[in-house]
Amino acid sequence: MSPEPALDPDQLAELLRPALLRVSRRLRQEASKAGLSALDVLLLVEIKRQPGVGVSDLADAEQMSRPAMSTHIKRLESAGWISRLSHASDGRRSGLTITPAGMAALAETRRRRNDWLAARLSALDPDARMALHAAAGPLMALVEAQP
Repeated sequence: MSPEPALDPDQLAELLRPALLRVSRRLRQEASKAGLSALDVLLLVEIKRQPGVGVSDLADAEQMSRPAMSTHIKRLESAGWISRLSHASDGRRSGLTITPAGMAALAETRRRRNDWLAARLSALDPDARMALHAAAGPLMALVEAQP
């Protein structure tokens, strides 16, 4: 006897994947309206979370080459969203910090994403919203789990 569809991981993955991808795509589109790419948002959030983080550390964390990350960081810096801090013990190294303009860009992105999502959620009936509320924790556990 095969498991119930909701309990079968393969069937559940097939059901959830398209919906999650489409929601993710729409949220990325909302971010781009604020002038940020998905990678911009990810890097700005990480720099905000870890003031002083280095380019190499970001490249390693995102599994990107250092030159590619450096190019992206230079773009964020020229946009005024981040700035470099001199490393206190090693003048050859610098860390990154988010600027007020970067914070504002993140806030605008968050607002646009939340507004888009809240408008769609308000169209759902209360039971559907309750089901999504219950799913939020397990969905976060999926992305926070170790690979």
